Amino acid sequence: MRPDILNPLFAEISVLKGIGPALARPLERLGLARAVDVAFHLPVSWVDRVLTDELDMADAGRVIGIVLTPVDYRASGSARAPFRVHATDRHGNHVSLTYFGRNSAWPRKLLPLGEPKFISGKLEAYGDNLQIVHPDHVLPPDEAATIPAREPVYGLSEGLTNNRMRDLVRQALARAPDLPEWIEPSLLARKDWPGWREALTRIHADPSDAMARERLAYDEIFAGQLALMLVRQSSRRRRGVPIAGDGRLRAMLKLPFAPTGAQRRAFGEIEGDMAQATPMLRLLQGDVGSGKTLVALMALLNAVEAGMQGAMLAPTEILARQHYETLRKMASGLPVEIAILTGRDKGKVREATLMGLADGSIDILVGTHAIFQEAVQYKNLGLAVIDEQHRFGVAQRMMLANKAERAPHLLVMTATPIPRTLTLTYYGEMEVSKLDEMPPGRQPIQTVVMAATRLDEVVDALARHVEGGGQAYWVCPLVEESETSDQAAAEARAESLKLRFGDRVGLVHGRMKGPEKDAAMDAFAANRTQILVATTVIEVGVDVPNSSLIIIEGADRFGLAQLHQLRGRVGRGDKPSVCLLLRGNALGETSRARLALMRETNDGFRIAEEDLKLRGAGEVLGTRQSGEQQLKLATPEHLASLLEAARDDAHLLIDRDGGLDSPRGQAARTCLYLFERDAAVGLLRGG
Repeated sequence: MRPDILNPLFAEISVLKGIGPALARPLERLGLARAVDVAFHLPVSWVDRVLTDELDMADAGRVIGIVLTPVDYRASGSARAPFRVHATDRHGNHVSLTYFGRNSAWPRKLLPLGEPKFISGKLEAYGDNLQIVHPDHVLPPDEAATIPAREPVYGLSEGLTNNRMRDLVRQALARAPDLPEWIEPSLLARKDWPGWREALTRIHADPSDAMARERLAYDEIFAGQLALMLVRQSSRRRRGVPIAGDGRLRAMLKLPFAPTGAQRRAFGEIEGDMAQATPMLRLLQGDVGSGKTLVALMALLNAVEAGMQGAMLAPTEILARQHYETLRKMASGLPVEIAILTGRDKGKVREATLMGLADGSIDILVGTHAIFQEAVQYKNLGLAVIDEQHRFGVAQRMMLANKAERAPHLLVMTATPIPRTLTLTYYGEMEVSKLDEMPPGRQPIQTVVMAATRLDEVVDALARHVEGGGQAYWVCPLVEESETSDQAAAEARAESLKLRFGDRVGLVHGRMKGPEKDAAMDAFAANRTQILVATTVIEVGVDVPNSSLIIIEGADRFGLAQLHQLRGRVGRGDKPSVCLLLRGNALGETSRARLALMRETNDGFRIAEEDLKLRGAGEVLGTRQSGEQQLKLATPEHLASLLEAARDDAHLLIDRDGGLDSPRGQAARTCLYLFERDAAVGLLRGG
């Protein structure tokens, strides 16, 4: 349970004064639902205010704070024209305080004639005159001291002003308690960091305070590292079943080519782990097309040879069905029963599968998260393989691990090449195997960048490709952060292509129901349609070897990792493949760098490192889209500089400083709850 000391901070946002229905919506858009979310909503920049007693043309373009006396109102006859309040400083210099909008009653009430007021806002030159448009503060002179010389600027949403955000932050900070110190004392002394609460207060007062920001970033990284260490420790304490197959099933595999050196090395590491009584926790990283499925099958067969069952978990139904077909094809002729279970399987089919799992007649089960629901009981689960790890959090991994009397061995696979710092951040409890070689026969993919204005040429090239018997993907861009707009873009493009290609065009997007999606994918896989218009739902999985062309529309709107994933949908057959990136006209520096790198390299690991620099951790891992927790306070730069220290500190706590039962451990427990890494606490003696 969360410590009581944190409860005021974790209260619903409605406890803050001034939040009615009108404010709730913009706050919701920013993801601010509790006081703690507001406290962790750090400023994005700041404004330096020049405090002066004399108006000066030299200050034009700067934010000033000054005492002025209103002397006259100027309203024009037009409703569109501004309302001006003429005012003077104590030296008699003039300035216009300008308000747009029909309501002149408000500025009249705010600025009575002859009554001095402290005014703050951006001073502008208007011809030979000075003006301040919509001052941001109008106060009695004796309250001028409440306005800071340096004011934080926050990320806002429509309907929310910076002043209002400042007020909410002030209220949230008032609820933040003084917490016991969890950082190892010698590290704290060496870094000269402030305490947690002081750091939080300081960063909101002065967003340039690098020391305060670093302290908060460290706390978040430390909480993540400690959580992963506790997960690992918990797994190590559990007893697993040593698994050592006799190789008879693997020897029967008829492979089209010999495994790569990287595949053999990875499987050797997995086999070594599975032979131990401690349950395996291993991450298998491999670029698109590096042959992870074969390594997973070898591990699953190793379990079956030893009389155990294996389960393979995929994030989507499409991908689960594809894995099922691939495994069946690869294991054809072997005396192995492979079954599938997804949320769509109902009635007798589902019952038969559940019975087969319970009596042990099913050796390998493939499916979506339906395979670790309560009703699903295995006779003897020895190995769980999770594909596309970033879609499954630590808590879900643990649920799966609990499906067996003894903890099964766990192999996690990702096709997203992950930079080293992120691997340690998100998967620090795991050993890592890397597939850094491509199987023979994989065709290099040529990447071409073209302006969207040449769309007619692209469609003509597509026609030639299709006439020659080829297949192609056409991926539509993220128009805005909404599935409906994606859908609209994809539907519109499919309609325009159908005018030329008729029934040869298929369509798949995230809003389609499972059976519709599967039907569209099946038609494309069976070559009944030659062009598949899609949103990014095809990013993960989907293997159609005959497809050797992918056109990505609005490529400048995608991140590098995503472009690389999409590009990996082609180059799977024996034909040379092309990835055509259609870009907009107005390219920013980041987009330009991104597209240049895509042209330059097919190396997913290099692309991931660059993507991290350009975008940030949440997007590289897909956590932003999947709801998996991302870092709120730490930047990629913080990760690079602080990760090692945080890992060492967490190790010291566990190995030397008495773990979570010591005084520092109790403080660290609070830190886990503060950063919502408490799933790890739950793994310990009842939290």
